[in-house]
Amino acid sequence: MCVENTPPPSGRLTRRGVLAGAAALAGTSAVLARAAPSASAAPGGPSARGGDLVVEGGRLLDPLTGEVTEDAVVVISGGVVRAAGPRSCVGKTAPSGVPVLRAHGKWVLPGLVDAHIHLNTAAEARDAVLKGATSARSGSTNFYQDVAVRELARQAPERAPRLRAAGIFVTPDLGDTILADPDLAPLARLRNGVRSPEALRRVVEINLARGADTVKTRVNERAGLPDQDPLVQVYDHEQLSTIVAAARRGGKGVLCHSYSEKGCHDAVTAGIRSLEHGAFVGERTLREMRRRGTYFTPTLTAIAGLAESSDPVLAERGRTYLPVLKRAVLAAHELGVPLAAGTDSSGGAVDPIGREVELMHAAGLSALDAIRTATTGAARLLGFTGTAGRLTRGHAGDVLVVDGDPLADLGVLSRPAHVVRAGFPVPAA
Repeated sequence: MCVENTPPPSGRLTRRGVLAGAAALAGTSAVLARAAPSASAAPGGPSARGGDLVVEGGRLLDPLTGEVTEDAVVVISGGVVRAAGPRSCVGKTAPSGVPVLRAHGKWVLPGLVDAHIHLNTAAEARDAVLKGATSARSGSTNFYQDVAVRELARQAPERAPRLRAAGIFVTPDLGDTILADPDLAPLARLRNGVRSPEALRRVVEINLARGADTVKTRVNERAGLPDQDPLVQVYDHEQLSTIVAAARRGGKGVLCHSYSEKGCHDAVTAGIRSLEHGAFVGERTLREMRRRGTYFTPTLTAIAGLAESSDPVLAERGRTYLPVLKRAVLAAHELGVPLAAGTDSSGGAVDPIGREVELMHAAGLSALDAIRTATTGAARLLGFTGTAGRLTRGHAGDVLVVDGDPLADLGVLSRPAHVVRAGFPVPAA
């Protein structure tokens, strides 16, 4: 069936219809209704102003340089860092009458970035922040809930990570996601699913019309379903190239769920922005990724989770895939392929992004390089350079305060003592 003559998606649905429905599903409507008056702006309008805060007394780590500043002071005004450095230089600039978070005996870092997470509800979004992810990229949702969560993050930043939304998955079988948008309805009659160039372009175009910041697709079946084989390819190079071209016309990049070496190579040479999972990615493809600047988001946390599954097929899959993936991560790092940390959290359970950093270290990265995958590296992938990943003048006032030296014990990143989002301390649940 051809969908070439279907009219373009209606932009009017972005804010009024689809976003309203997504907000209801995500549970963000009620949250925004309770937010401050400045948070009641129309969707897509100006963001709420951030908070004012001084964080003082801790050891400040700059992931970019590795420099550690003793007895540091970070001054946040309107949700943005205005000054950061040793007390002797910055202490005098701290305004009076502003709340102070005392971090004596603790370490201070920028909030972490989860480059692959599925946030379907306001509760999940808040949990991600509490566990240290103050910025994130969606790995897709079924009904545009991530677009609503992104709006929540803009209007009530202490309740959700700064988010790049992916909208719905570009996948052969949309399932109930066909109900996410009225303009998807014509695709329900396709006998072979979303596979033709016209159908692939259509899903991408609808995503972009609904406000997606990036496009998510797959080249292989899923690892988390025991009846699927993650090495089976569902899209070929030509189909992936169609998806990438459609996304690029809208100025967006593509993240691609991948496992097999052939699938990984097809995805990378088709022009994707980042390779997700990628357990069996080979040296040939890694060298191509380095040449192209393609990112690798291995989601070690998700694969490690499979090994703990009660399902014997999934448990065996996890035990088999995890060491292979760790070797791929180290090979990528040694070749100079950019890495980004992502948990692939989904299904209501949010894993701490700090756990992914620990697994990066276990794969062979130094502690500092592992931290960079969840700060400066992931920030570059998401287009947040200058906003996330560091605590220097002009960056967002997203702060992680931990009880120990993360360079000696990365486990402290999974147990934040305090989280600050856009200058607002985030209270524990």
